[in-house]
Amino acid sequence: MVAYEALYGCKCRTPLCWTELGERRVLSLELVSETEDKLKLPPKLDHIHDVFHVSMLKHYRSDPLHIVPVEEIKVRPDWTFEEEPVQVLDHDIKVLKKNFILLMKVLWRNHNIEKAMWEPEDVMCQQYPYLF
Repeated sequence: MVAYEALYGCKCRTPLCWTELGERRVLSLELVSETEDKLKLPPKLDHIHDVFHVSMLKHYRSDPLHIVPVEEIKVRPDWTFEEEPVQVLDHDIKVLKKNFILLMKVLWRNHNIEKAMWEPEDVMCQQYPYLF
């Protein structure tokens, strides 16, 4: 007995070997070739095997350390929300031909350090004076 039959109590009916109840014939070859064409990967991904076996999955064991705290985000009626800066991580000066721009790397709420962005210092000082 195969694993599918043991788990679900019936034979697996795939488009490659789909039989109608009471009949013993396989559906048309066009269906088989159409199904095989849809399973093919694009040429740039041809080195990747497009099938994996369930035995490759690992059983998940719950761990209290895996719980990610979620802060509540205040969403406006138009489904937008305002980003808030949390911390200034770094300062830099962008030198142009005759000018220079003061920049600061800002960590935003609900984002990790990798998503910190360089912002103009004068804009940040005007919009978020409490940050300084």
